[in-house]
Amino acid sequence: MQNLFKGLLIIFIFSPFVLNAQEDPIEDLLTEKIINENPIYKPVLGIGSGVFNFYGDVQNNYINPVIGDFGYKFNVRTYLDTKRYYKLNLSFIYGEISGNQRSLSNPADNLNFKTDLVIFGANVEYSFNQIFKKNRFVLPYLSLGIENIQFTPKGDIYDINHSKYFYWTDGTIRDISQVYSDTEVSQIIYRDYNYETDLRKMERDLGYGNYNKNTMAIPLDLGLNFKISERVSCKLGTTIHFTFSDYIDNVSSTGSSVVGKKGNDIFNYNYFILDFDLFSEPKTQIIEKYFAELDFDEVLYGDDDGDFILDAVDECPGTPYNVAVDTLGCPLDDDQDGIPNYLDQEDFSAPGAWVDNDGITISEEEYLKRLLSRSEAMSRELVKDYFKTIGKGFTPRKVAELPEKFKMLDADADKEISFEELLKAIDDYFDYKLEFKVEDIYELNNFFFNQ
Repeated sequence: MQNLFKGLLIIFIFSPFVLNAQEDPIEDLLTEKIINENPIYKPVLGIGSGVFNFYGDVQNNYINPVIGDFGYKFNVRTYLDTKRYYKLNLSFIYGEISGNQRSLSNPADNLNFKTDLVIFGANVEYSFNQIFKKNRFVLPYLSLGIENIQFTPKGDIYDINHSKYFYWTDGTIRDISQVYSDTEVSQIIYRDYNYETDLRKMERDLGYGNYNKNTMAIPLDLGLNFKISERVSCKLGTTIHFTFSDYIDNVSSTGSSVVGKKGNDIFNYNYFILDFDLFSEPKTQIIEKYFAELDFDEVLYGDDDGDFILDAVDECPGTPYNVAVDTLGCPLDDDQDGIPNYLDQEDFSAPGAWVDNDGITISEEEYLKRLLSRSEAMSRELVKDYFKTIGKGFTPRKVAELPEKFKMLDADADKEISFEELLKAIDDYFDYKLEFKVEDIYELNNFFFNQ
């Protein structure tokens, strides 16, 4: 019963890790879970407890798989293959094992021992994933491995008053051997279950010599694995330890006074263990829905010239890197001479001054001279700008007068059809806001290019 309480205590200690947190409905609206197809798996840590039962030359008269000597188990597990069919387990078990054998027919068969066990082992586990679905709540497993066992057998030979135990056929324990005395002389004593004697020191009585307290063993492990969550699982299993030694209970078939059975000692360990996957990548990842569902258009959100003005609203695309720009993306021109600051070799030209391509002030004559020496055609806008600056005004020669039916389109009353006015007329035509025929639109287009 004490061992059962110990096992339950371990479960309660680790129960906070097993319970799932209560889901938040608001968080579900703001996040989305996606499956990680190839998570990186890291070692899994396990801790548990169980009971030992011994099957050797000296064993308890009654054996129960859930009642025995207590032991702790620590385990580190990792996958051996990409399909995760096979696992490698590195384990450490610490506990004790004992045997108390009583016999009324043969007093020499009243034997007892107790030893600490320190076990280091490694095994390969197969969990039948090829047969059963991986996401099942319960999966069987089977493993086989190799381990090292350290033991130190001790016996309860003397009572609390240092009197040696002598077992009589009437079932009592006395301070004198039954062979040499009678009930009137002997006194009944009782076992104190204090295993005080190193049994190897009794080699002259048993004839074993100074045998090795270290042995190898083959552990055969089988049980059921229960999946509690993505990172927590538990195992209920049993391990049968086939040792390479016949001296764990200090009785062997090679003895002289006490002769054991042929074959090495065997014991089993029935256990419960919790596995915690604390370091592997999550099989599901949480992403923000606001960003996951937003499809960014490179045309709308691009900034090719890197001036922090998006291309969609940048009126001066292709601005050189690191050049200061205004809110429209155009390079700054502090003196308003038409030459941006980064090209202007005269920072503060006078308002209305004539400047060359480098922003340096020149005379009006020099400006006209450069205009007239141009090899390419001069734009009409450039000429208009010139005449406006000298106050003479400028009215270009009309190829044709503005027809009467188009005057309603002349929003600024300059007796011309501007490009914006042309586009508005075409839009109004297709929106059925303008009672024109197709021929009228063609005529308007020809007038625009010929005016």
